[in-house]
Amino acid sequence: MAKISVALTTFNEEKNISGCLESVKWADEIVVVDEKSVDRTVANAKKFTKKVFLVDHEPMFHKHKQLALEKCSNEWILQIDADERVTPELKEEILAAIDGPVAAYRIPRKSKIFGKYIMHTGWYPDYQIKLVRKGKAHYPCKSVHEDMAVDGEIGTLKSDLLHEHYFSVEQFIDRMNRYTTDDARNIQEIAWSDAIKYPLDEFLKRFFYWEGYKDGLHGLVLSLLMALNRLVVFAKVWEKQKFWQYGDASFRSEVIIQSKTISHDWWHWVRMTENNLLKKVLLKFHFYEIWS
Repeated sequence: MAKISVALTTFNEEKNISGCLESVKWADEIVVVDEKSVDRTVANAKKFTKKVFLVDHEPMFHKHKQLALEKCSNEWILQIDADERVTPELKEEILAAIDGPVAAYRIPRKSKIFGKYIMHTGWYPDYQIKLVRKGKAHYPCKSVHEDMAVDGEIGTLKSDLLHEHYFSVEQFIDRMNRYTTDDARNIQEIAWSDAIKYPLDEFLKRFFYWEGYKDGLHGLVLSLLMALNRLVVFAKVWEKQKFWQYGDASFRSEVIIQSKTISHDWWHWVRMTENNLLKKVLLKFHFYEIWS
């Protein structure tokens, strides 16, 4: 049977690292690249492996994920984060899969947010390329949201990787601030109407198209928070462009026209996928009578 390494990158993860490494202690090798944590992350990691490498902080943390991959010595590498857990079922599927011919495998990730596993709202199955053959995959290191680039065939596993994602709203907003800065860096052009389009599209996509309503109040709040995320991205690009001015006395009319245009585009989709719950929500806000 092929041997497998586990690679992860950490920074101040003392609350997560032990649970993570406990779930993968069956691996033939564990490699940890740590950004000089100031808590007990390193001490806790050393209880599971001697291969802990200290590096300086890097804003594009995928560079250190790539470094961790390069320091692994076995044929197969499982890349995980400190807030992820490998279940016994996933372990058995991984061990069976690494004797196959493919270059990498996607793994479905199930995220716990605000104390609940989110099964809709765009967070599940959240396939991630996590299991790769050494030398066949790398991080492009261009975006914090990127997946690994793979040279070869990609398979898909069935068992979930558990993700202890957001514990609090404060944590969500803290990460949102960092992630939106990275997203804004990659956007060069915006129109004023994107201030409406970005957040509205995000909310409708997550709550209706990705069935966020099936996650209940969690789905509603997360859809709204992700809509805020898109608004913040717009605002940061606008800031980068020196807060250019737009609008005069007729601006109110422009906003109304643009809002109706966006709404009618989405209403076309709503009619195609209408269900009773969706109709009730729209009626509550008087949208159904206006757009039907």
